[in-house]
Amino acid sequence: MPTPPKLTDEQRRAALAKAAEVRKIRSEVKHRLKMGSVTLPELLDQADADEVIAKIKVLAVLESLPGVGKVGARRSMEDLGIAESRRLSGLGAKQRAALLEAFS
Repeated sequence: MPTPPKLTDEQRRAALAKAAEVRKIRSEVKHRLKMGSVTLPELLDQADADEVIAKIKVLAVLESLPGVGKVGARRSMEDLGIAESRRLSGLGAKQRAALLEAFS
């Protein structure tokens, strides 16, 4: 396994700050989804324009939907033929349509 690149202290702090900001944005998106202030179709549209949202795992998004939960999300993804490691940006047109049909 290759060793990670050598970073200066400043580069390391910048990378940690950027990672923390990305985690915060993703957490806020999932919270808004859980509260119902954003819908799944709206989120998928946002994922087309925003790289941070596009890298959220589909499983995490489905788990955040009201009334779905962890077991329901995994079961739904299995039924739809979507891998658990899939991210929003990696969804094909048919997978996206199937998700919207299942959760609309």
